[in-house]
Amino acid sequence: MNPNITLLGQMISFAILIWFTVKFIWPPLMKAIEDRQQKIAEGLAAADRSQKDLAQAQDKVNDVLKDARTKANDIIEQAHARANQIVDQAKNDAVASRSTSVLVSTMTRVSFRRIGRVRKVTEPEHTRRRIARQQVRVRFALASA
Repeated sequence: MNPNITLLGQMISFAILIWFTVKFIWPPLMKAIEDRQQKIAEGLAAADRSQKDLAQAQDKVNDVLKDARTKANDIIEQAHARANQIVDQAKNDAVASRSTSVLVSTMTRVSFRRIGRVRKVTEPEHTRRRIARQQVRVRFALASA
């Protein structure tokens, strides 16, 4: 066997193999690699967009929470002010009511005494007891008011 012919045959076979690989195998292989690179690039871009969107959403959430806390504090302050106003009004009403009830009870006692003196003379005993019970009821109602 001649080594030159063997070497020439191997070179021709290798050239055919390279031509076949470049013509039929290499283009689909490169297309698959390029598609995969494009998908990876799109995924990275989507991840970056998602991170930016997440940061914007966090900022919006923080702003909304800040506004909600501010509004809640305002409502609480208004509620405290209204509660203090109601307490002050109740105190004033109680003072006014007490002075009014003292005045009314004094006037009622004086009136009942006068009526009692007049009725002692003009009415029988059982009617006087009934009137006394009514006077006690009226005094109790005025005291509890």
